[in-house]
Amino acid sequence: MKERITITLDKNLISQIDKRIDGIGIKNRSQEIEVLLAEALGTNIPSKAVLLVGGRGTRLKPLTDKLPKALLEVQGKTITEHLFDLLKKYGIRDVVLCVGYLKDKIKEHFGDGSRFGMNITYVEEDEPLGTAGPLKLAKKYLKGSFIVSNGDELKDIHIPRMFRLHKRKDALATIALTTVDEPSHYGVAKLDGSRILEFVEKPTHPLSNLINAGFYILEPEVIDMIPDGFSMLEKDVFPKLAQLGRLRGFPFAGQWFDIGNIERYKTAEKSWKGISQFEEEEYELG
Repeated sequence: MKERITITLDKNLISQIDKRIDGIGIKNRSQEIEVLLAEALGTNIPSKAVLLVGGRGTRLKPLTDKLPKALLEVQGKTITEHLFDLLKKYGIRDVVLCVGYLKDKIKEHFGDGSRFGMNITYVEEDEPLGTAGPLKLAKKYLKGSFIVSNGDELKDIHIPRMFRLHKRKDALATIALTTVDEPSHYGVAKLDGSRILEFVEKPTHPLSNLINAGFYILEPEVIDMIPDGFSMLEKDVFPKLAQLGRLRGFPFAGQWFDIGNIERYKTAEKSWKGISQFEEEEYELG
């Protein structure tokens, strides 16, 4: 239920509000003010995130012979802590860590999360389950819209805007998309507006340079679509959602670094600027 109020604002503030009205997602001043207040109060974003940190990191050997990827450091802070920083920026403090390889070291380091300003729950894989399988183990913790992020990437994404697109388009899953110079190394998105028609894995002649950034907003119904055992969101779930027209893409302009191998890890160590304290302008597709 909504209630009408009257407010008085400085002309400069009104001018800034008007710049955000795009006629698509935001149609008038009242709607934009409501969005800004909701973002400031943290009421329009998922309250829980799942971080997939169970991988063996074989392409990062010998660094991962005795240390899980989750505890590798970039600029003096573990990769996982950088992901915590992104979540905390938007008031998200409840996180599920899906652990597998060297899981005891991860649990010992992070504990219950209080030392890092987080509330951590652990889901343990006895054998590798891919990017989708662990979500079935975490089902009882995921009652509303939730975030899933790969644990071997650094990213700076405007989560409230991504969630706004997700809800406006009634998506079951929304994938953050970033641009890279060599998309043929990744899964490339084929789009119709914001609707993802398909991903073409490592194409020889990419149709775009928008790739899967390993950061998703999902609805709980998606968990019921995951097959038992080892399964991948990218291959076993997202194609089904694309066929249903319930898979959306959110291109973002913030930083993104893949830390999947030694060369990329060194690039991130040199170039990562940390989570921005100021909002970057993202763009939404229709």
